[in-house]
Amino acid sequence: MAQEGAAGAAVYELPQQQSNAGRWILWILAVAYLAASLYLILDYRGRLEKLEKSQTISNAQIATLQKRVAEAQTSADAIASQMGLTKKQLAQKTAELRLQQRAAESRLAKEEEAEISKVSGQVSAVSSEVGGVKTDVASTKSDLESTKARLESMRGDMGVMSGLMATTRGDLEVLKHKGDRNYYEFTLQKRKSPTPVSTVSLQLKKTDANRGKFTVNVIADDRTIEKKDRTANEPIQFYSGRDHLLYELVVWTVDKNKVTGYLSTPKAAPQPVQPSGPAAN
Repeated sequence: MAQEGAAGAAVYELPQQQSNAGRWILWILAVAYLAASLYLILDYRGRLEKLEKSQTISNAQIATLQKRVAEAQTSADAIASQMGLTKKQLAQKTAELRLQQRAAESRLAKEEEAEISKVSGQVSAVSSEVGGVKTDVASTKSDLESTKARLESMRGDMGVMSGLMATTRGDLEVLKHKGDRNYYEFTLQKRKSPTPVSTVSLQLKKTDANRGKFTVNVIADDRTIEKKDRTANEPIQFYSGRDHLLYELVVWTVDKNKVTGYLSTPKAAPQPVQPSGPAAN
């Protein structure tokens, strides 16, 4: 009997303990549910407040836009009224003005493009001219260098080393521009009276065009000096004047009855009163 009583007590205590544990679990679940519900309620409330604020801002913006549209409409009506036009006519006039503006812009763009093209063409032409001038300058420089190369310093018929000697009229021009001496160009005819050149006179006596030889008389200081059988481009030298200055003549062409050349005198030599040829000082 005692054992039976103990067993009954054990059976009674076990359901009671299980009942207490279930109650605690229900309480925990209830608390968790309440917490989650509270969080969701607060979150929804925050979102709802944001939506309400956004809606308020949107409503304000819509109201502002509506006000501006109304003002624009009022302005359009006022402009149309002042111009004596209906809205339709005003719209047409506005469209026409826009078309005219676009046409003007297009015309100005074309004119600007044409002007730019014209200026570009002028620049190209100037560039071409500058290029041509550069070419001419280079060619002239080349010619001058070639002329300088042709100018030679030779020993004259009196054994004196002459200065630079010209063998053509172009070479003579170069020597004139150097300005080291005085130069007088001449042409002598055979069997003619003496020809004054600078402060002396020259008389052609004989020519041999085939061999390029000639004979010439130099009249200086009241005396006559015969230069016989001289050749073209040969420096012919003689002294003249009170200071015994060295004169030099060169003949570069020998024809049947005439010769052509130049007479060179020092810068200190007397100047002719009426020179027969051009002089470079």
